[in-house]
Amino acid sequence: MIRVYVSSVIDVPADTLWARIRDFNALPKWHPVIKDSRIENSMASDQVGCIRYFHTTDGGLIRERLLGLSDYDYTCVYEIVESPMGVSNYVATLKLTPVTDGDRSFAEWSAEFDCAPDREVELSQTIGQGVFQTGFDALKRGV
Repeated sequence: MIRVYVSSVIDVPADTLWARIRDFNALPKWHPVIKDSRIENSMASDQVGCIRYFHTTDGGLIRERLLGLSDYDYTCVYEIVESPMGVSNYVATLKLTPVTDGDRSFAEWSAEFDCAPDREVELSQTIGQGVFQTGFDALKRGV
């Protein structure tokens, strides 16, 4: 099993940042590689079990299921249901922790997954930098 972990300090209070990212259907509003998104079966976007169906800007289709959402812990846990990336058993966690010195947020995004051994380095880089860090950078810019 591969583990990818990225962290960042974002100069936005955790409450404010969480209000922006907690909506499981809001990726296109803040993540630059997400083109569109919808929640299947008319479920609420904060209901555990809902599935988001979205396209990336390069045309990829991904479906992810919300496994956990905690407003108390500022945590979102989800799994990939369908993806062209070639991963299996993919579970990711996006977590914020308030940084009281300066009223900032410590953001962590991690994932564990299985993939073909010859794709481990490529997928770790794509997910860690191309997805997680790109998202954090956009949040820092206020996108």
